[in-house]
Amino acid sequence: MYPDDSIYQRRYTVEEYFALEEQSDTRHEYYHGEIFPLDGPGSPEGMAGGTKRHNSLIQNCTFALRTGLQGRSCEIFAENVRLALAGDQHFNYPDVVVSCDPTDDDPRTVHAPVLVIEVLSKSTEARDRGWKFEQYQSLPSLQQYVLISQYRMLVDSFVRTDHGTWELTPLRQPNEVLQVPALGVAVALSAIYEQIPLDPIRLAFE
Repeated sequence: MYPDDSIYQRRYTVEEYFALEEQSDTRHEYYHGEIFPLDGPGSPEGMAGGTKRHNSLIQNCTFALRTGLQGRSCEIFAENVRLALAGDQHFNYPDVVVSCDPTDDDPRTVHAPVLVIEVLSKSTEARDRGWKFEQYQSLPSLQQYVLISQYRMLVDSFVRTDHGTWELTPLRQPNEVLQVPALGVAVALSAIYEQIPLDPIRLAFE
């Protein structure tokens, strides 16, 4: 059941937020005391996450990463594991997150991600490219941020350079390869978009 809107009218401590998440069927983002629903009516993330295409892209990414990282100690999580940001004052749920830090052993929250992947939708793209990316850049462990369109073959990969800047590599063709230098993994776009029905170009840009 979708929670009563009254729960969004107050501020929460981190501990209260964790307790709420334990009891709720709805995922929430937490930002400096405020909570925001990520599933259900009126939630852009919930609407995006509810599509089969969105879910299939996440599964394709996790499968490719698991195959490439087989035998390594890295862990891959999708959708339902929290990520801690801003000194544990901001928590959200990335579509895919990878951590290779053996001390990152919190059973419910990732604290030291190497890679974050977000699957874009028309309702969330501006936020994923803007404010959310700004938040992710504050994570010292994060080496790569990848944005994947679910409407056309389009992957934007941002890799942190040695100077602390972010270098963009846009990928558009099925024979192109998403390189993940920090993990030593390469994933073909054809694998990311395997069995994904893509919109005609005209509709994709509407």
